[in-house]
Amino acid sequence: MKMAMTGSMRLEQRMKLAPRMIASMEILQLPMLALLEKIEAELNSNPVLETAEEGADDLGEIETPVETSEEPEVSVDERELIVGDETDRADDFERLDRLEESDDGFSDYMESAFSGSMRQNHGETDKKLEAMQNTAAQEASLNDSLNEQWRLVDAPEPVKEAGRLIIDYIDEKGYLTVRLEQLHNKDKHTFGMEHLHAALDLVQKLEPTGVGARDLKECLLLQMSQWPDDLSFETRLVSGHWEELLENKLPQIARKMKCTVEEINAAIHRLSKLDTSPGLGIGRDNNHPITADIIVEPREDGGYRVRLTDTSAPNLRVNRFYAKMARDRGIDQKTREFLMQNIRSAQWFMDAIEQRKHTLLRVAEEVVEHQRDFFDKGQLYLKPLPMAAVADKVGVHIATVSRAVAGKYMQCPQGVLALRSFFNGGMENAEGEAHSWDAVKAMLQQIVDEEDKSDPLNDDDIKKKLAESGMGDIARRTVAKYRKILNIPTARFRKKY
Repeated sequence: MKMAMTGSMRLEQRMKLAPRMIASMEILQLPMLALLEKIEAELNSNPVLETAEEGADDLGEIETPVETSEEPEVSVDERELIVGDETDRADDFERLDRLEESDDGFSDYMESAFSGSMRQNHGETDKKLEAMQNTAAQEASLNDSLNEQWRLVDAPEPVKEAGRLIIDYIDEKGYLTVRLEQLHNKDKHTFGMEHLHAALDLVQKLEPTGVGARDLKECLLLQMSQWPDDLSFETRLVSGHWEELLENKLPQIARKMKCTVEEINAAIHRLSKLDTSPGLGIGRDNNHPITADIIVEPREDGGYRVRLTDTSAPNLRVNRFYAKMARDRGIDQKTREFLMQNIRSAQWFMDAIEQRKHTLLRVAEEVVEHQRDFFDKGQLYLKPLPMAAVADKVGVHIATVSRAVAGKYMQCPQGVLALRSFFNGGMENAEGEAHSWDAVKAMLQQIVDEEDKSDPLNDDDIKKKLAESGMGDIARRTVAKYRKILNIPTARFRKKY
């Protein structure tokens, strides 16, 4: 078999995205807070790009100092102090006496000189130092808090070592995630099982109350043992009838404890005040702020006004001084090419931001137009809306609509909602009315909230109620799926005695 390398030519078409097109799509996808960070980074990297402040001159006027031949008159206190052999220096000695007696003389010189060296020229503040001072201190994690408390515990060294190991295996909710037998290793550690048990008892006395529990039952018992009120009845209920309590078998529990169901319901109400995840109360909050990109406001004529919340975004422009310098033939070619490259980059960046505003506003207007019943009547009237329908009306690709709504939020009379939540599928009822799946879930939640808790509805009953409300014929398995998504328990667990 003969092998050889040969060259050939062929004609084909390929679709390639230029780097600027990729960056433009990235800007379209950015929410408002990320866009502000992007603008700030571009202002720092591009020297010709600047913010346009209202009423400010682009170039400004530079005052040049005027040279004069006259020397300024020097006062007696500012003249050079001369120390020599001459005895006729009475003025110099009088100057020294005045400096020592005056309050604003050399007494505060070192202090003023030191403070002056820490400040920038012309009274400007240090931006880095100001940013560090305005930055919130990072909160200590649960592990850091427990270790700090554990250092103050008085215990033998083997117990202290076992406690440090136990703390390392406590998760963010405050639960011990491993069994004590798994932590016992004679080859690695000098402590035994008795030290681990003693250390766990001490760890479970640390703050927050309930930390170090191995399951929910132990977590509740730890909190009840340190609760200021008398919870002896609740303690007997949890410790002796935990499994029956989880299965909502309240009459059986009442017969065994020789009490009424009302007393058990009152105890369950008191138990609901306990924290099932005590560790989450300590540590850094990872919730990120949400800033609406679109505002929908009702008009007097019954319609809605859609606008962008881009007031916090600065107005950008190209510095006129650099633009004029780039056209100056007297500037060397390398400098002009550098300026022209940055000017083109700045112009493209501003165009991309304007395109983002235009696309996002057009998409939001189409959403409000299609979901008019939702804004007028509420969640139950949310209609199915595919992205392809909005893309056809706006005149863009469906991927552009997907990027435009990604991470964006709309502020409307119903609250602050994710823009992507308006795009979902649905179904039609017998009359041909379309309802989105979110509307079906909202109706399901409403049916469960209004049911008789002494005789709750099962999934078949909920299916019939949904059909009666005009949601169409929905399969029972779909009802069960949406019930689980909404964290609604089965009828047996929803029953109230």
